[in-house]
Amino acid sequence: MKKITAAAASRLKRSPILKMTSVASVALLHDLKVPVPPAATAAPSDNREPSAEESAAIKIQAIFRGHLARRAFRALKSLVKLQAVARGVCVRRQARMALNCMHALVRLQVRVRARHLLSTRSDD
Repeated sequence: MKKITAAAASRLKRSPILKMTSVASVALLHDLKVPVPPAATAAPSDNREPSAEESAAIKIQAIFRGHLARRAFRALKSLVKLQAVARGVCVRRQARMALNCMHALVRLQVRVRARHLLSTRSDD
C-alpha cells in the first residue's frame, strides 16, 4: 500500500469530497434523512486532476449511491405490486357485487314478467 505524505494528508483533510467517504457515516446520514450539502459532493474548485485517493472515494460514493438507488427502486417496485394486489381485490369485490345486483334485477324481471303473464291469462 502506498504511503501518504504529509502534504497529501493535509490536502485530503481539506478536500470536501472525502468528508463523506466512510460507508458507515453515509449510511447513518441516509438513515437519519440528513441532506448531504452540495459542497460535500462537488468536485474540488481548483482545476487539478483528482488524486488516486479522491478517485477511489468518488468511485466508492458512486457505487454506494447506486446501491441505495437500486434498494429504493426495489422497495418502490414491491410497493407497486402490493398496490396492484390490493386494487385487484377491490376490483374483484366490485365485480362480484355488480354481478349479484344484476342477478337480483334479472330475478325481479322474471317475477314481473311471470306476474304479467299470469294476469293476462286470467283475464282471458
